[in-house]
Amino acid sequence: MTLDDLIQQTGEWLKGSGPHADIVISSRIRLARNLKDQPFSHWAKKPQRAQVRTRVLEAVGACKFLKGSLILELGQLSELDRLFLVERRLISREHAAGGLSGAASTGGSHATGSNEKAVVVGDREMVSLMINEEDHLRLQVLQSGFNLQAAWEVLGRINEELQGHLSYAFLPEWGYLTTCPTNVGTGMRASCMLHLPCLVITNQINRVLHALNKLGLTARGLYGEGTEATGNFFQLSNQVTLGISEEEILDNLERLIRQVVEQEQAARKALLQQSREALEDRIWRAYGTLKSAHLLSSSEMVNLLSLVRLGVDLGLITNLERGQVNRLFIQTQPGHLQKLEGRLLNASERDSRRAKLVRESL
Repeated sequence: MTLDDLIQQTGEWLKGSGPHADIVISSRIRLARNLKDQPFSHWAKKPQRAQVRTRVLEAVGACKFLKGSLILELGQLSELDRLFLVERRLISREHAAGGLSGAASTGGSHATGSNEKAVVVGDREMVSLMINEEDHLRLQVLQSGFNLQAAWEVLGRINEELQGHLSYAFLPEWGYLTTCPTNVGTGMRASCMLHLPCLVITNQINRVLHALNKLGLTARGLYGEGTEATGNFFQLSNQVTLGISEEEILDNLERLIRQVVEQEQAARKALLQQSREALEDRIWRAYGTLKSAHLLSSSEMVNLLSLVRLGVDLGLITNLERGQVNRLFIQTQPGHLQKLEGRLLNASERDSRRAKLVRESL
């Protein structure tokens, strides 16, 4: 498997299957770990970071679960390739290290100072290991739908195998030691990506998010920290990692996510009962625009496609499947468009190519 092979496959989290997949797009669990005898990434010198990369990759090679994984060194990838990996949620924007805000307008350039960074991508893109990100190692597992327990089961097996070859920085009174103090303890961040269009339409979303914040959850956009929610997508994750077990984190998150799912379900039901014609008009206008537009910006496309996905989930649009719509969200991102085209595109070219791809798909 190569990097270019990824664009031809559907990542695990994009399948549109699993419990409550009409509202919960994906579940993700991430663990932050550092090697106990090495300076943390931001303090480490280049040879030390290179040593961390070597040791982690040796451990990966001995891990049965990760056999046959794709290993990529970020210093050898263009800015476009790194953007592509960010869009597929395989690395973070921080790990990609620079230049992404311009939508890869200089996509041929290579990373600066990232030669010691690497990512390991497992089968079906379910597993991703970021090496020398904020911490020495960030392990993550992605699952489609509301599947936190399944994600934790897989991640636990991988972490156990790696721990047989790596010694992590750990203190009994604090737990796992991390670069950011907010991750100390379990080092776990569990999250679900939710599609909540009807809570947005009925102006309930701010109240819901405010309540979740008081209960220990934080809301972010599609690509995590530092990104805003667009297209009615909200990534909800735990804030506390210290003084609480992994099981308690998952139980609390699952309970609160179920409540949000129930509120979105209630909002959908109320709109269908009280404002069905107006809701259908919104959905079909969005569908019509996407089928006929010749220029689509990224933000406009996401907002329109969000309404089309709602139409599919409500059974109003029957000639599309949820997985198809999910894939469009990713394939029309700047990095994916340029990878599909096989060349760099300026902003207007991306808008044109995006609209063409959506028209052909619909």
